[in-house]
Amino acid sequence: MSIVVDRRKVLAGVVASAAAAVFPPRVAAATYYPNDQHRRVLELAKEQVERHRASLWRTDIVAIADFAMPSSLPRFHFANLDRGEVRSFLVSHGRGSDPEHDGFLKTFSNEVGSLATSRGAYLTNEWYKGKYGTSIRLTGLSPENSNVLDRAIVLHPAKYANPDMLDRFGKLGRSDGCFAMSEADFNEALWHLSGGRLIYADRLGLG
Repeated sequence: MSIVVDRRKVLAGVVASAAAAVFPPRVAAATYYPNDQHRRVLELAKEQVERHRASLWRTDIVAIADFAMPSSLPRFHFANLDRGEVRSFLVSHGRGSDPEHDGFLKTFSNEVGSLATSRGAYLTNEWYKGKYGTSIRLTGLSPENSNVLDRAIVLHPAKYANPDMLDRFGKLGRSDGCFAMSEADFNEALWHLSGGRLIYADRLGLG
């Protein structure tokens, strides 16, 4: 599959995202320690960068979404390959992947209308203003997520992904297949993940 990305839009999104980051720099992320999980995240990030390098604009930070973990745990790992560090955030999965809404992803889907999460590699593109405010467009780089644009699957902030959901329900709310982060943590994605970087999602079991 040939992926065509407007480089001017990507670069414009990078510059604009800094100016548009309106959320305070609060990060409800797991503290970085050089543990086995983070070593596995960094190794996988390096592997996926090499596999998809031709489609990427930036290779300094890669996001790894480990959907083998429940939504109550930080499973969206930002791997900084330049510094050898990992920061981990909460992220929601699609309602079509978790029809019982018990916090665990059961299935992936690439079908339009499935409301499910898709596995595979994603390219982050420009930011835009949408239903949930500032959001980041995504392009699917894998056969398993080739319908990302048709399904309007993006990275966005959402109240249902805020940490207080865990206190109330023990799990996050569900998206329509998008990567939904807390409203505070999404600022990290705007600054460090947008503009031609890689997201890789699967049931990985990284711990």
